[in-house]
Amino acid sequence: MNDVNRIEETVLGQTGIKVSRVCFGTGPIGSMPEVYGHGITADEGKDTVRAIFSGPSNFMDTSRNYGAGRAEERIGAVVREMGGLPEGFVLSAKLDRDPETNSFDASAMRRSLEASLKTMGLDRVQLLHLHDPEYAADLDEVTRSGGAIEELYKMKEEGLCDAVGLAAGKTSVMMPILERFPFDAMITHNRFTLVNRHADAMIDYAHGKGIAVLNAAPFAGGVFATGSASNPRYVYQEASEAMLAPIRAVEAVCDRHGVPAGAVALQFSMRDPRITSTICGVGKAEQVSGVAAWANTPVPDAVWEELSTLEVEHDDPEATRNYIPPS
Repeated sequence: MNDVNRIEETVLGQTGIKVSRVCFGTGPIGSMPEVYGHGITADEGKDTVRAIFSGPSNFMDTSRNYGAGRAEERIGAVVREMGGLPEGFVLSAKLDRDPETNSFDASAMRRSLEASLKTMGLDRVQLLHLHDPEYAADLDEVTRSGGAIEELYKMKEEGLCDAVGLAAGKTSVMMPILERFPFDAMITHNRFTLVNRHADAMIDYAHGKGIAVLNAAPFAGGVFATGSASNPRYVYQEASEAMLAPIRAVEAVCDRHGVPAGAVALQFSMRDPRITSTICGVGKAEQVSGVAAWANTPVPDAVWEELSTLEVEHDDPEATRNYIPPS
């Protein structure tokens, strides 16, 4: 990777862990056409993992839930061929619910981590999140004494991770949990973008508490990366003309100034001082260098000034999404 496209590093909240300001997400590597509109072969996925490990960032995020284990399998294959994670590399992993019962009890969390570590050929990870508690069969399994969060903290005490976080979608579920428990980090996705600010207050709260904010899906499910003309999807669903209108307004501003909408969407997140790192999902190897180039593309002040005059949404952008569990 050309040094000009190296991505600067910062510290993950109060943990002392150094991470790049762009983190590569591996949802697409798991090949989930029901989410992204296209699949990824095993060889493509492994090539992408190699590009991430040798690329501009030291930070990658994954989940057992990405492609029913396929993302972790592809990561694990490359980890084994390399003899382990690259030195200084930070892997963010997640505890996922039981896929059959949606259980989030302590035993399900333990099984999730054990399966992830075995699949990826690791004995620990640097950052471990509780993932998607809004889909729990019983939210009390997450928060009660002896529940999922307590088990997450036990894993940290056992040295299975260095830091713990909360990764979810619905802010109405996340906020009460963030207020009760001292997480090191949190992930929000699709809810702080060029066209939506639904998570703004939650980001403000977390930052004020010293929680590292990881903002995922700055491209709103890919539309800002590929363009609304070729990819008329928004937050992982087919988009109506009304849903695409604010996206096209942003694209028009970018076109007038000759800058890629993908670069502007990424830097909108990166330039916010509350956000530690921005998670960009990539499926193919060339997208790794493409994201790095966007992170370093000059964006004129006039672009930000024009964008500040556009109306943005504050409602949950995934409120109407028909969620399909990965298979």
